[in-house]
Amino acid sequence: MTDTDRAGMTEAYALEADRLSKRYGTVWGLRDCDLALPAGRVIALVGPNGAGKTTFLRLVAGLLAPTNGQVRVFGRPALADTPIALARVGYVAQGQPLYRRFRVAELLRMGRELNLRWDQTLAEQRLADLDIPLRRKAGALSGGQQAQVALTLALAKRPQLLVLDEPVASLDPLARREFLQDLMRSVADDGLTVVLSSHVVAELERVCDYLVVLAGGRVQLAGEIDELLAAHRLLVGPRTNTSAAVNGSHVVAVTHGDRHTNVVARTDGSPILPGWDAHTLDVEELVLAYLQRTRAIIPSEIPSEPPSEAAR
Repeated sequence: MTDTDRAGMTEAYALEADRLSKRYGTVWGLRDCDLALPAGRVIALVGPNGAGKTTFLRLVAGLLAPTNGQVRVFGRPALADTPIALARVGYVAQGQPLYRRFRVAELLRMGRELNLRWDQTLAEQRLADLDIPLRRKAGALSGGQQAQVALTLALAKRPQLLVLDEPVASLDPLARREFLQDLMRSVADDGLTVVLSSHVVAELERVCDYLVVLAGGRVQLAGEIDELLAAHRLLVGPRTNTSAAVNGSHVVAVTHGDRHTNVVARTDGSPILPGWDAHTLDVEELVLAYLQRTRAIIPSEIPSEPPSEAAR
């Protein structure tokens, strides 16, 4: 990507990765990722454990330095090295880490002291609307309340980009739904760009409009969800005539039954030959097809999670 190309992309894209790579010792956690993610969207980042999702999000937040390549947030390098750089990104890590002995009011005070654009009124009003008392210690809150406090701390920074790494993983289904609904209200009010990582693909489908599939440390698929679904089909046909279904399309995954073969393919609207039935896919089916394909062709060499700082 040339400097001229990048200058033209700055306004349209919230996040640009150019051959972004991260290595832990001899193991690559992320390798040669090229992405240009549009601004003003809610972007789903999905993949199996060890896919490199947390590594990617930490690089975006400026908490890790890449081994090779670069990542830019709204045209600027993703480095958490100045107060201005820190203010651009709101980041909620896995498990909604809070200082458990701090009262909620003390967490807000810390946020106010550390962030240039801190909005105390927004933080207090949001927690009041959620009936979360400021005098309660973080460790005494329920899992859903802790998740909401962590989100409040991120939103009150007034960031341009909100990065959420499995924010609802530990919550029950009702708490997950409430969290995501509340997130969408905040996004609608502020026009944020959000990158949201989660294993719960069905819930992401309700709130996200852009999809990135990451597996084996590499980007496998990226694009507008509606466009990706329109471009792919599940083709069902005779067990002995698999090649006829392809008809110039890109095969993603194939499974065989006793009498039929199922082919997930990127058809891009190409006609389907006689003897085959074409069916639409939902987001979860599309994601699973790409993960099945990746598992078959890329051996896993990604650690289940990035090593601790002490181990690096």
